[in-house]
Amino acid sequence: MPTRLLIIADTHVPKRARDLPAQVWDAVDAADVVVHAGDWVDERLLDDLEERARRLVAVWGNNDHGALRERLGEEARVVVDGIHLGVVHETGGAKGREERCSAKYPDLDVLVFGHSHIPWDTTSESGLRLLNPGSPTDRRRQPYCTYLTAVAEDGRLRDVQLHRIVKAPPGSRSPEEA
Repeated sequence: MPTRLLIIADTHVPKRARDLPAQVWDAVDAADVVVHAGDWVDERLLDDLEERARRLVAVWGNNDHGALRERLGEEARVVVDGIHLGVVHETGGAKGREERCSAKYPDLDVLVFGHSHIPWDTTSESGLRLLNPGSPTDRRRQPYCTYLTAVAEDGRLRDVQLHRIVKAPPGSRSPEEA
């Protein structure tokens, strides 16, 4: 049976938004595994996701301190339906990212990362798939707030889809703001 993944990062709650958008909470409810690549900012969101998600795989980011760093690691590694998946917050600059990450994580099939708020989906020469979901609450230099969904099945990742937030969450930067 396929495993449905929700991939998010850089939620920055409540700094950039009071909560996740309803669209993302619906995706949490639909997912078998929720992956969060750091920059939570507030421990309350971690509590809420731990309670609501069927399974949560998560790390802390550079904006996370105190209890978040005590409860989460800097890196996470799991096997999801035969896929060796890693999660980190930062991978360094975009230039040379594929080669750098392939060298650092030779045993992974997929590496999820955040930090930049810029969606990213590439595959290195070694076959490592690199995914950044952007941010569901802070679009930064992007036209939309975003998140990813995917399906893991029999050791393959398929149906990777970047979703735009239809309505900006209260207190977040909407696409109309410059």
